[in-house]
Amino acid sequence: MSGVAQPNLGQVLSGLLQALLGWAPVRAAQGRLKDWGVTGRMAVTAVPYLWLLVFFLVPFFIVLKISFSSVEIAMPPFAPLIQWADDKVMLIRLNLGNYQFLWEDELYSSALLNSLKMAGVSTTLALLVGYPMAYGIARSSREWRNILLMLVMLPFWTSFLLRVYAWIGLLGINSPINQMLLALGLIDEPVSLLQTDWAVYIGIVYSYLPFMVLPLYTAIEKLDGTLLEAAADLGCRPTRTFFSITLPLTKEGIVAGCMLVFIPATGEFVIPALLGGPDSLMIGRVLWEEFFNNRDWPVASAVAILLLLLLVGPIMLYQRVQQAAGGAHR
Repeated sequence: MSGVAQPNLGQVLSGLLQALLGWAPVRAAQGRLKDWGVTGRMAVTAVPYLWLLVFFLVPFFIVLKISFSSVEIAMPPFAPLIQWADDKVMLIRLNLGNYQFLWEDELYSSALLNSLKMAGVSTTLALLVGYPMAYGIARSSREWRNILLMLVMLPFWTSFLLRVYAWIGLLGINSPINQMLLALGLIDEPVSLLQTDWAVYIGIVYSYLPFMVLPLYTAIEKLDGTLLEAAADLGCRPTRTFFSITLPLTKEGIVAGCMLVFIPATGEFVIPALLGGPDSLMIGRVLWEEFFNNRDWPVASAVAILLLLLLVGPIMLYQRVQQAAGGAHR
């Protein structure tokens, strides 16, 4: 049967799709959707909106509801917002004291400001490290480009917790870093970097560096090389070319990378808990203690809502930059 052509995978999948579309229940569902005025594009775009509804909006409103409750020694440890009186009257009790407590207690404000500071410094360091890496990958040959991108993504192949634990051994007293510094004569005695802010910065930059490199690589790779050649022909120096052409044209990638690092770094819990000291108090650690140690779910929910509202600003800035870039491309 060597003369008979064997169908490839694409033909098999196409046949299965046509068979599925021709199936009676599927055709009946398509007819109902058309009767309701639902087009194919609307059905496709409904999938991500449904995902956001189920996994973002519903949990958000649950946490928002708990933030207006009162703490109780019960299971779950908060009072219901809606209660029914004996005469079948619905009572809604909103407790605004949780948000007032956050305003009055300096612990939450200092933890929030410290989180924003550490996230901002970590994002800046990630940008300073990630931009040269992305530039080098984008300007490398095609043979090396895929290998370098794989090396950037390689840390994701292992557990996030194990990668953070590895830095405990690298930053401790008897770490290889201390042995190397002692051998070079740069220090006289071993120095422990653990339980410091710098250890947290190192952990965050190492963990979230791929989120900075990949958007920057995409923006730099799309850069038109003829612009750089024209600048060089006109006598523009490389430094001025970078700040006048390369940097402004990769602004979209810079903003995207900074948002992808800054937003998760603000609510980071694992890295400050393992590498930071008692002074490295971040809002994620406060949330953990309120939920699991103090079992004060209403206050913890109020902290989560406040953190979300503060992060809405950077997200809106990112969307605005993307819209501006999309309008410029048109």
